Amino acid sequence: MKNCLVAQSGGPTSVINASVVGVVNGNKELKGYDNVYGGINGIEGILQSNIINLSKLTDIELEALKYTPSSSLGSCRYKMKDFKINDEEYKRLFAVLDSFDIQTLFYIGGNDSMDTVNKLSEYAKLKGIDKQIIGIPKTIDNDLYHTDHTPGYGSAAKFIATTVLETYLDSSVYINNGIFIIETMGRDTGWLAASAALAKINGEAVVDFIYLPEAEFSEEQFLKDVAKRFNEKNKVYIVASEGIKDGGGRYLFKTNFANKHDSFSHVQLGGVGNYLKRLIIENHITSRVKVLELGVTQRSAMHCVSQTDIEEAYKVGKAAVKYSIQGHTGLMVGMKRIQNNPYTIETYKIEASKVANNIKYFPAEWITAEKNNVTKEAVKYIYPLILGSPNIIIENGLPKYLTLYDKYIDV
Repeated sequence: MKNCLVAQSGGPTSVINASVVGVVNGNKELKGYDNVYGGINGIEGILQSNIINLSKLTDIELEALKYTPSSSLGSCRYKMKDFKINDEEYKRLFAVLDSFDIQTLFYIGGNDSMDTVNKLSEYAKLKGIDKQIIGIPKTIDNDLYHTDHTPGYGSAAKFIATTVLETYLDSSVYINNGIFIIETMGRDTGWLAASAALAKINGEAVVDFIYLPEAEFSEEQFLKDVAKRFNEKNKVYIVASEGIKDGGGRYLFKTNFANKHDSFSHVQLGGVGNYLKRLIIENHITSRVKVLELGVTQRSAMHCVSQTDIEEAYKVGKAAVKYSIQGHTGLMVGMKRIQNNPYTIETYKIEASKVANNIKYFPAEWITAEKNNVTKEAVKYIYPLILGSPNIIIENGLPKYLTLYDKYIDV
């Protein structure tokens, strides 16, 4: 028998470690591999042989890891070259896998990580290398093709909706309340911003307007809508995705870093909330405008995690082991929604090539005709994903978490 290796890539989530535990425990049940190794800092670390033995973790440590947010194995944003042009790093990576007697690599990540899964599996096939590469889905953006939703999204949605509720109450205590704006992540899609629609008090939505990248943004209409609502209520609550665009498809606002890109050529965004604030003030609607940019807080908030999300992240990790033992490669584990009441899903296999470098946009039919909110159907879709709250381990009044990237375990 041989070993397997699991690694994490891209942005962290609250539940990505649950997928790692799913791989470890799935292997314990199915006995497919002698050892489950962990790659430190994704492909970038594996190329440097930064590998630990996760099979040496105790059951108590694994349970703690399952309820630890962020990427405990560390992460990377490393784009592998086209092997048709230069395959040196491919040779190096497979040599590292050979040196640890690794048969299967499980790679947890989003669109770009599935590009890596596809490239590695295609290279192995081309060169006749008997190794398997399997992708495990992860992204708070919920933008992976061919899967109902993605682990990480449910918890981010729950955090956003909870933050909306609490900041709405905080911003509604004065005689003159003003306007409150929350900016969420979401460079290309509005799934995160849309989750704010779940926030309700006494059955009524607290958010007045939600702006998504998929809906053309009109400054003129925005100012009309906000002015009208402010005159009616003396307060307005707005949620905007960082990636909203104008009629020409241009990002509404780019930071001073806008000319910089990450290794996958993605524009770095941020600051749209302050841009909207400036519009409101300069057009004399009110000077009482507050902006909250959620930033990384929406990615790793275990104190506001969805138990449903944790269990699904764990489930896709276990499914990946099952599919590998069946001999599959070059695929990603997907989730299919069976029904909403009671909410149930099942896992299935998707070719990584169909997911890689593609984007699942927020459905146009779930955006209101006014392009400033989302429909009830969107709320129905998101709602089951936020359900359940785990009893996380508390130590000295704070959550107790486990990290691995700084704790090398002899292989």
